[in-house]
Amino acid sequence: MNDASLMEIMLPSFCLCLLMVGMLSYLGIHVIKREIIFVDLALAQIAALGALIGFLLGIPLHTQASYGFSLALTALAAAVFTLSRSRRSPVPQEAIIGLVYAIAAAVAIVLIDKAPHGAEHIKDVLTGSILWVKWQTVGTVAAVYAAVGLFHLIFHKLFLWITENPEEAEAQGVRVRLWDFLFYLTFGLVITVSVGSAGVLMVFVFLVAPAVMAVLLTDRLLYQVLFGWTLGFVATAGGLVLSYLGDLSSGPVVIGAYAVVLLLVGAVIHVVRASDRARALRQTLAVGGAFALCLAGLLLVGRAVGARMHGHGHHEHSAGVSAAADQQHPGETPAPAAEGAAAQEPAVTDLEAALAASDDPGEQADAVCQALDESLETGVELALQYLEGDPPPFFAQQVVDKLDSLLPQPTGFDVEQPFSAEVNQQAAVRVRAAAATR
Repeated sequence: MNDASLMEIMLPSFCLCLLMVGMLSYLGIHVIKREIIFVDLALAQIAALGALIGFLLGIPLHTQASYGFSLALTALAAAVFTLSRSRRSPVPQEAIIGLVYAIAAAVAIVLIDKAPHGAEHIKDVLTGSILWVKWQTVGTVAAVYAAVGLFHLIFHKLFLWITENPEEAEAQGVRVRLWDFLFYLTFGLVITVSVGSAGVLMVFVFLVAPAVMAVLLTDRLLYQVLFGWTLGFVATAGGLVLSYLGDLSSGPVVIGAYAVVLLLVGAVIHVVRASDRARALRQTLAVGGAFALCLAGLLLVGRAVGARMHGHGHHEHSAGVSAAADQQHPGETPAPAAEGAAAQEPAVTDLEAALAASDDPGEQADAVCQALDESLETGVELALQYLEGDPPPFFAQQVVDKLDSLLPQPTGFDVEQPFSAEVNQQAAVRVRAAAATR
């Protein structure tokens, strides 16, 4: 894959990350001030549960109907969180949020067993695939964010008032519960359209990390938003560039970049605000050096222990092989080497094993394309099995293009839609029929 195609893939994900930084860092400030840090995880789990229920009812994932089903369930959760917010209640709201998350996760686990390929689909909903988003998804997210952002811009003073001092707002005649519900509803809408592409972990980090850094730096909302956007942009851009240069998974690298920026900001704030800055700087460097030494020591010890265990296992394996050789009868021809036996197996069998063993959609797509070259009939079944898992559209298109080049007529697959869509089900029937006649 050349640099141009890689940049073409990463540009939509980069734009989506910037949109998320802008929207979620603002909402994160409200979340921190309300002390409901884990509401994002709860609403994300609710949204995932809604998508799973819709899937069991025949609604394909990543469709408007699926998002609508998730949003409906999220609205119910918003009502629960609205009613649970009370300063006079002996039960903190975080306890309610945690219970909602646990219940939603338990129900999702029960339903996964009832869904065809349920584990793969729920994994897709929870972990996302930020690197493989398309411009259509970026446009949808941008439209939703724009609508929510405009609503919060118009009523930002009111939202800030009920966030910081709900008792005073209620005393002044503000319908706090109504506006609380609207806050959670719009928040849930943002989460619903975000987790499908970015996953729960990235959305949580985008929500909390820039807001934490901004709140540490200033008390004014405007400056908090600007600092959150700036630091989030630096961490996101740095993480994506590192993932591109190192050929690493984008989501975890971006999260790691946020961790580094957060540590640097915390260290700078500690030094700048200290009465004795020189002493604070020495303390910060000493603590950082101590952590680095501890980490290096753990890595060295782990490597030594792993090498010793590997060597011990290799010795036992060699002893077992020698014992087996000693048990052969005199004159008996030794068994052929494993390499020779493997070479006698059909190439397509090796490709099937490679497809089953790999979790990388790119490697799986390559294995499917090679299987199609080796045996059309077997390769077609592997290709349909691969496409049924709804891989990222970029790799699904590679397999579809390969099928189109080998079969007499175009297959008609639409990689932007799930495999369960009618157009792709009809394409699968045509592919099997065409392969049978070759």
